[in-house]
Amino acid sequence: MHPNFTPIILAHTLAALAAIALGAAMFLARKGTFLHRVAGRSWVVLMLAVAITSFWIKSSGSFSWIHILSVAVIVLLAILVFQAVTRRISAHRRLAIGLYIGALGITGAFTLLPYRLLGRLVWGGLGII
Repeated sequence: MHPNFTPIILAHTLAALAAIALGAAMFLARKGTFLHRVAGRSWVVLMLAVAITSFWIKSSGSFSWIHILSVAVIVLLAILVFQAVTRRISAHRRLAIGLYIGALGITGAFTLLPYRLLGRLVWGGLGII
């Protein structure tokens, strides 16, 4: 393991990768089924793990702007679950897609910047930097 990959960063990264994979599978699968509900609950737990573990990952020992996103993700997950429970399916679908793209896709892309830990690991491993 890379010396900067603490257990909390590893847990955060693994939860994010699992949420990416499960979310992609859910978009391809049939909606409203028992499997969809179980996978959805699992995805919410994974996303909570990603958001909550981020509070132990600090740059220079202090919180950064990205932690605001973690708070937003927790609030939006609660709204997402409420929408599903109250059968507001269209709003639920839009928010699920938005969370997937925004919280996983866009922030995930930022983690691959060359000066970030994961970016250095990936691009250095490929011999690009």
